[in-house]
Amino acid sequence: MGNRYGLEIRAAAGSDAAGLAALLGEAGTAVGAADLAARLEGLQRDGGTVLVAVEWGPPSGLIALSPVRTLDAPRPFGLITALVVAAESRRRGIGRVLLKAAGRAARQAGCDRLRLSVGPEQAALHAFCAAAGFAGGTELFERPLLKRGSGEA
Repeated sequence: MGNRYGLEIRAAAGSDAAGLAALLGEAGTAVGAADLAARLEGLQRDGGTVLVAVEWGPPSGLIALSPVRTLDAPRPFGLITALVVAAESRRRGIGRVLLKAAGRAARQAGCDRLRLSVGPEQAALHAFCAAAGFAGGTELFERPLLKRGSGEA
């Protein structure tokens, strides 16, 4: 996908499963590497996107996105099902770069907005969503996807 200042953003592969399992474990989601590899494959097979941020060594971050169609809207929205940045890599723009790459993937899938569910105990993620242009209530945040060339952050 891209490389910026030594940070590579690319599609996650089965070979990333061990590092991603450790990253998810740090965020409170326990999953084994073999199980995660199968989940990655299934999500991608069903039209979802999982992107990983790698600087050096283990993954620094990940974002997972699935297009969702509803009866009340003409176009699908991109549902972000995971957004995690390693604790030692936070506050360096990795989350924003992952979000931007996910926005591109969502637009390619025909989506017109992004949605993200945030638990009440995730204060840092609430603040990140507000800073990244998401609007919403206490648990569901949404932001429109801007057209290419319109300066999406």
